[in-house]
Amino acid sequence: MIGKRLLGMVALAGLLAGGAVADEEKGLVVRIAQLEIDPAQVAAYQAAVKEEISESTRTEPGVISIYAVAEVDRPNWFHFFEIYASDSAYRSHIESPHFKKYAVTTQSMIVSKRLIETTPIELSPRPAP
Repeated sequence: MIGKRLLGMVALAGLLAGGAVADEEKGLVVRIAQLEIDPAQVAAYQAAVKEEISESTRTEPGVISIYAVAEVDRPNWFHFFEIYASDSAYRSHIESPHFKKYAVTTQSMIVSKRLIETTPIELSPRPAP
């Protein structure tokens, strides 16, 4: 069920981005984050993440999609895949009140963090039937 839901979200992200995106001309910003969370605070961290992602995708037109997953064998390791319409949309996102609330709320929960900037090569959602 999660696989179908994730596939649907990826397809939706592609539709919101204007279909298949092949290069930087669209101005998309794709970021990856890898975070290790204090095992004793995983439930609280998950709640904060869900709230922040929900608010971001609901209120920010420049946030195309944000996906958060946890590793099966290391459930306190989280990976995020984020797609923004532009660099200014990303900058606006990290300045939003809900992101700042998330950052303050979760700061003490994060053991380590790796942020990865990427160059979009090909983002191809499954075409709608």
